[in-house]
Amino acid sequence: MRATQAVVHLENLRHNIRALKRLAGPDIRMCLAVKADAYGHGSVRVARAAAEEGVAAFGVATVEEGIELRRAGFEQPILLYSLTVPEEAGEVVEHGLQPFVADRESVERLNDEAERRGAEVRVHLKIDTGMGRVGCSPEEAADLGEHAASCGRLRLEGVCTHFAVADEQTDRGMVEYTSRQIELLRGCLEQMRGRGVDPRLVHAANSGALLGRPEAHFDMTRPGIMAYGYYPSNGQERTVELKPVMELRTQVVFLKTVPAGIGLSYGLTYETTRRTRIATLPVGYADGYRRSLSNRATVSICGKRYPVVGRVCMDQCMVDLGPDAPVRLYDTAVLFGPGDGDPDAEEIAGLTGSIPYEVTCLVGRRVPRVYTDEPAGR
Repeated sequence: MRATQAVVHLENLRHNIRALKRLAGPDIRMCLAVKADAYGHGSVRVARAAAEEGVAAFGVATVEEGIELRRAGFEQPILLYSLTVPEEAGEVVEHGLQPFVADRESVERLNDEAERRGAEVRVHLKIDTGMGRVGCSPEEAADLGEHAASCGRLRLEGVCTHFAVADEQTDRGMVEYTSRQIELLRGCLEQMRGRGVDPRLVHAANSGALLGRPEAHFDMTRPGIMAYGYYPSNGQERTVELKPVMELRTQVVFLKTVPAGIGLSYGLTYETTRRTRIATLPVGYADGYRRSLSNRATVSICGKRYPVVGRVCMDQCMVDLGPDAPVRLYDTAVLFGPGDGDPDAEEIAGLTGSIPYEVTCLVGRRVPRVYTDEPAGR
């Protein structure tokens, strides 16, 4: 086991899921996003804990992610958020994944593949109400939904959209934009039902809309980052207690005392100003601890913050402890996590101009995930 580990606090995950389920209400299903290896936390272990909390379905981005869950024994609906290419149709049908569709070609291709295999495939019609990424136009939605519902081997399992700015609740223009997206979706649903098409599950609410737009909860919500302990933006009202789930930690593997005027790491971008102790940590940008944190971040050792100094290397970084810190060899250093006084992923994101999603997703696969049911937090 490496000194550098990503500790996943499953009890914090469960706490967050319970909070989000209370927010949605007792009759609203939850589809938890476990794409990108559950935002770096490990999709199988996260999905297992989430299923124990009553999560009804899981959302993935790739066919391979869906297959991983199926091979791990999950029988819950697995929604494939990203669109597929023709070569993936067979595996979609074989593994019972529920893909999003947005054009006639993909609808007919999936129906043909299901016909060849004597199977049924459940699809979700994706409507672009203003995200501008994927989805049919609102004007096409009723025709496409009717066509999907008429295909012999397809079942229209759901109709959905995705919000672009639902997490921006302090900007009036952004709030109104989300309202227009909701109304466009409602109009599409009315047209479909007028043609006798049952949209079954209607879902739209990501983390931002789950918190701030109860009228967008519909039949199922699709939270992501909030389940992992972070708000989707600074423009979100913080009314729910969330607990970060991932803790990235390592150990001090080398200590040395250096005089003033010594340059450290590549480029000598940091020079000591006094006699001080320098700790080397075996974690770097290949582990997901970004080079842009050089001379900017702090880590927590023995309950105290110390600055990261010099350039973060591929596999190592250094910390200036000062002359008298009671830090010893092999003490634990927390780079981010849920503990009192520790930096968290939101702080790290702020230092790099990023978002917590990216911070946890970037923690590399060579960093072992260690799962614990012990709660941790502030």
